[in-house]
Amino acid sequence: MLFDRDIFIARVKEQAKWDVIIIGGGATGLGTAVDAASRGYKTLLLEQSDFAKGTSSRSTKLVHGGVRYLAQGDVALVYEALHERGLLLKNAPHLVKDQEFIIPCYSWFSKIKYLIGLKLYDLLAGKSGFKSSSLLSADKVLGAIPGLKRRALRGGISYSDGQFDDARLALNLAQTASEYGGVLLNYMKVTGLTKKNGGVDGVDVVDMESGEAYQLQAEVIVNATGVFVDDILKMDTPASRPIVRPSQGAHIVLDQSFLQGDSALMIPKTSDGRVLFAAPWHGKVLVGTTDTPLDEHSLEPRPLENEIEFILETAGNYLVRKPTRADVLSAFAGLRPLAAPQKDTNSTKEISRSHKLIISQSGLITITGGKWTTYRKMAMDVVDQAIALGKLKKEKCITADVKIHGYTPEMQTGPLALYGADAAGIQDLMKAEPELRIPVHPEYNYVKAEVVWMVRNEMARNVEDVISRRMRLLFLDARAALKVAPAVAVIMANELGRDGQWIEAQISSFTDLVKQYLLLGNDDEIRHYSMKINLTET
Repeated sequence: MLFDRDIFIARVKEQAKWDVIIIGGGATGLGTAVDAASRGYKTLLLEQSDFAKGTSSRSTKLVHGGVRYLAQGDVALVYEALHERGLLLKNAPHLVKDQEFIIPCYSWFSKIKYLIGLKLYDLLAGKSGFKSSSLLSADKVLGAIPGLKRRALRGGISYSDGQFDDARLALNLAQTASEYGGVLLNYMKVTGLTKKNGGVDGVDVVDMESGEAYQLQAEVIVNATGVFVDDILKMDTPASRPIVRPSQGAHIVLDQSFLQGDSALMIPKTSDGRVLFAAPWHGKVLVGTTDTPLDEHSLEPRPLENEIEFILETAGNYLVRKPTRADVLSAFAGLRPLAAPQKDTNSTKEISRSHKLIISQSGLITITGGKWTTYRKMAMDVVDQAIALGKLKKEKCITADVKIHGYTPEMQTGPLALYGADAAGIQDLMKAEPELRIPVHPEYNYVKAEVVWMVRNEMARNVEDVISRRMRLLFLDARAALKVAPAVAVIMANELGRDGQWIEAQISSFTDLVKQYLLLGNDDEIRHYSMKINLTET
């Protein structure tokens, strides 16, 4: 089935009632859409912004069991996550890869301690396609991570975990759900819940593009909105207590010269007890994350100054080149939807990392907590719960064996690798229209054909959708992202039938967004960059 917003809008107007309506287009909501649609249920997903706009595009890009959870004694959580890690590698090898991580050790005791822990990690993982952990000499550690300081290094431990592109997987999940007959719409905001005899039976929705309002009915309504779950719960019961406590994770992106090599660095215990990763990702180095309790949520969280300083200082303690604010290519933050504690706390270490299912008196099903790695298990639990409540006819879950859209037997290489099987379609576009081979930025491999593909086949609706979540350039190099905005806007306008006023508005709003990803002392730099951009460059 075509992944086309206009076609999906037409389906919404035709369908009298759905089996399942899912609110939220992040990892959990999209996973639930795949599960429900693949069981044969009439499935509709509604997302107020773009797919994975929030937390699900802002992770540390790990598909992992959670080494630190093992250290905390949560063996069951780690075992479940490692099982799901293996399934993701099997079903989306075009996006998930086996990444080597190295823990540098500065005493013989730490070498033994981490080796024993990671051998248990290997044992829990079983035969899942990932390499086993091993002991490394100091020379081998430095050979794998040339950018690491040698002083006092006694060796290290090598272990494997998964790495992926989170926003790309989210998009591929949406496409997978549509292939099973699901309807998925971005920029559709749920504004209220409808009820019959006290039970929730539908949603009020507004199309954020056209302004058109809809009232849609379903047997099952699922609240999978991440850090926004309490907003939906208040639509159901205005006096309901919050069930989520947001925790912010911030990241910075550096040039690959800071780390060098293909291995990732894992610092198991920082000055305040956190874990910090520095990993190669799309030709850059991704460094993070933090764990900061917050009392509010937003679609565009910003890294706090103390988070940036913590990451820079900690990385500088281990890397030969101490990174500074001037070296940061992009900085971003995401909010984790952690299950709220019963008592007030300022430490997210006391808040549950496992997912939580809640059934309201109205029958609204809410899913929260968890992490990217376990999205499939969370989705299965949601649909199984709906069946247990008698709202859906019993059908077996098949997602353990469902190949995710774009599937190829193994991860590809080259500039179109992340598209997997879809790369052939982009290559065909370039053959048919040679002018689409032109790069949109002289230092990056993105070409005009990709923008056309994203509009026609990936439901990209604006410049941010393309540059941020489909290209990922905003997360990799914010200044470069700003420079490609005019070219992207012009291509999208031609595809979507927009005018010059739309182009100007898109460039302006994207310029404002980029400010949040640059570490600026004042606004002079952003003005300098934006003044250099004009439509003649396109």
